[in-house]
Amino acid sequence: MPDPTVYIVDDDPDMRDSLRWLLKTVGLRSVTFSSAGEFLQRFSGEGPACLVLDVRMPGTSGLDLFEEMNARGLRMPVLFITAYADVPMAVRAMKSGAVEFLEKPFNGQVLLEKIQRAVEDDAVRISRESGLDEVRARLEKLTGKEREVLGMIRDGRPNKEIAARLEVTPRAVELRRASLMKKLGVSSLPELLRLTIGREAASDGRRLSP
Repeated sequence: MPDPTVYIVDDDPDMRDSLRWLLKTVGLRSVTFSSAGEFLQRFSGEGPACLVLDVRMPGTSGLDLFEEMNARGLRMPVLFITAYADVPMAVRAMKSGAVEFLEKPFNGQVLLEKIQRAVEDDAVRISRESGLDEVRARLEKLTGKEREVLGMIRDGRPNKEIAARLEVTPRAVELRRASLMKKLGVSSLPELLRLTIGREAASDGRRLSP
């Protein structure tokens, strides 16, 4: 996995330089932007990351940028910083999914700790989603008949009942079961169930379906 990156969007050049230096002291890579528009034009990140985002900026505000990121599916932890906080602003930020809302001047060590926690959480998310993508890719290899059998196996139905419901022979069920297990890369029923049951997709919170 690539090294983490901290993106900084702030219209104040002194603040950008200060945050860049602060992150450098703990070996964190940073990329800075002077406006929301510049971030949207230039951002093409990969790997774990977080965004340190100023709330009040000329043109597109930090809150508007964050909501636009959500609309575009750009997912990463966001920490808002502002010199002019108010309750409605903080509520809007947290409801949009921000992980932190800090008022300037803030304690540098506190900010570093929150940033490090954010990039660690993002690395976990990316790893989890990568695993889910792999499972989805395996499931997509199944035929329609194999999906039917898998669905009934997940419901706890034995081969004879599956055969009766599908109006096929038990031998046909066994063959489909063996084929789907091979495609999914599992060798036992418990392993099959662990792979396909109770796994939640990080993107939408729904259980993977065959």
